[in-house]
Amino acid sequence: MKKTRKIIDIDEAKCDGCGQCCLACAEGALKIINGKAKLVGDIYCDGLGACIGKCPRGALKIIERAADSFNEEAVKIHPDLAAENKEKTLPCGCPSSVMMEFKKEPVCDNSAPSGEPVSHLAHWPIKLQLLGPQAPFLKNSDLMLIADCAAVACPGLHEKFLKGHAVATGCPKFDDIEAHIERLAHILSEAGPKSLTVVHMEVPCCNGLLYAAIEAIERSAVKPPFKRIIIGRTGDISAEEEMAV
Repeated sequence: MKKTRKIIDIDEAKCDGCGQCCLACAEGALKIINGKAKLVGDIYCDGLGACIGKCPRGALKIIERAADSFNEEAVKIHPDLAAENKEKTLPCGCPSSVMMEFKKEPVCDNSAPSGEPVSHLAHWPIKLQLLGPQAPFLKNSDLMLIADCAAVACPGLHEKFLKGHAVATGCPKFDDIEAHIERLAHILSEAGPKSLTVVHMEVPCCNGLLYAAIEAIERSAVKPPFKRIIIGRTGDISAEEEMAV
């Protein structure tokens, strides 16, 4: 049944078919067809507009029109996103935002060869801008927001921060910080994580990730237990503190 709601609109005259919007849409609502971005189904578009800021031509906008309701269950079995079809790629040829969850078996201390690290990554994607707020692994999760550099600097990252957690990564210096704030606010509002931890480097620019988290919490009006962990440039944990917003 159709109702008037917010939904994406594409100006085909401006669209050059670059596919950046397809990468930004974690729900698989957009596809490149005959060199132009197309909305493949109203039911896949949540109307949040995560794709808009990624269009270099300004071809996308949110409008209100009669449309079928967004269907979260349909997104879960979307042919381009479902885990059982993970060999498929998105229309622009990149599988980076194909949503999948890895079912992890309990890891015993002696289950891996001596000295071999064990992966605790439980889902894909991990980049904040590729995470859909409706992703099942985000619901009621312990969410770790990790700065890109911290992931490289910190030894034992998987064991310390990924085990039993959902993860989102980003760079506050080179990424679009406003886009990060909006995406995280949507995740907080819709997925309702039970805790949020920001892991960032000790360098000043990395404080931007903490700022993004605070702003997202304020915009979403959702206030989970919130803390930050600071990683030194040599990879040590230099500080850990509970935060109040």
